[in-house]
Amino acid sequence: MPQHQSAEKRIRQNEKRRKRNKSRKTKVRTKIKELKALEDQEAAQDLLNDVKGALDRLAAKGIIHKNRAANKKSKLEKHVNSLDE
Repeated sequence: MPQHQSAEKRIRQNEKRRKRNKSRKTKVRTKIKELKALEDQEAAQDLLNDVKGALDRLAAKGIIHKNRAANKKSKLEKHVNSLDE
């Protein structure tokens, strides 16, 4: 049990932030799965732009590392480019 009022507040804040971050990451993972399931390159390109923006927002807020976001964007870009072939 926390011994100080500030420690109690920190626990509440951390839990609230953990839930918020988890929700945001889940939404982006769902978008990525939808993108990988697409067969049409033009539709995939539209969704790719949305996913890339979402990954950038997660990285900007520190929910994921910026290099992880860059790696994911690169792999998704390769996937979308390979759809037309």
